[in-house]
Amino acid sequence: MQSLEKSKVRKYLGLTAIEGEKEIEMAMVAGIEFQTIFFLKELANNDLLIKIERKYPGAEFISLSKDLFTKISYRESTGGFLVVAKTLVKTLETLKLPKNPLILIIEAVEKPGNLGAILRTADAANVDAVVCCNLPSDVYNPNVIRSSLGTVFTVPLAIANNAETMAWLKQHKIVTYCTNLHKAKDYHLQNYTQGCAIVMGTEASGVSSEWINFANQNIKIPMLGKIDSINVSVATAIVVYEAKRQRGF
Repeated sequence: MQSLEKSKVRKYLGLTAIEGEKEIEMAMVAGIEFQTIFFLKELANNDLLIKIERKYPGAEFISLSKDLFTKISYRESTGGFLVVAKTLVKTLETLKLPKNPLILIIEAVEKPGNLGAILRTADAANVDAVVCCNLPSDVYNPNVIRSSLGTVFTVPLAIANNAETMAWLKQHKIVTYCTNLHKAKDYHLQNYTQGCAIVMGTEASGVSSEWINFANQNIKIPMLGKIDSINVSVATAIVVYEAKRQRGF
């Protein structure tokens, strides 16, 4: 189990570990295939256990002692479950876009907690697609699963590099807005009612020059205090909900 903490192992095996009742339930909603379910009988929600057993009759169920369960768990508040599940290969080709889609592009966001929070926002705002470009890790990092509350499984998501994503946006005639402090216009003055993509980058260096040069318009959130940036997950929520406001939610 500890080996699944490593990104290269998750990618090689095509597996990840899921902890927490909400996260497990979201994975079930998304149809993620459960391979092995470890549970601590005195802590596990019996109703959820029955639900899992009915949905995955072919899975392996292993009851553990408290000491052993604690040893293999990543976090303290697991709800008494730890699931080993198969990951999905998510590409641009798997995304199905509606008319005038709202797309979120996440470039090189390095902190799993930030990526998870962004995915929660994407779910809450019902964004049509999220494309992750050039991530230093992978979206099935246990901390991404936890901080996203399992929405990493339910949000329409694809993994691609910058060039592939740009070609895909051109193909679908998507207007692109890139968050950037320089040569940018205030985010709330733009029109997000057409098919559009919003590009977010890292807090340390922002988006790459590739996206700045590619975008139809660079946008910024006015900074009224002493600092010149805010947390990327917060910035994402601000811009995405302005787009949803313009679309009448």
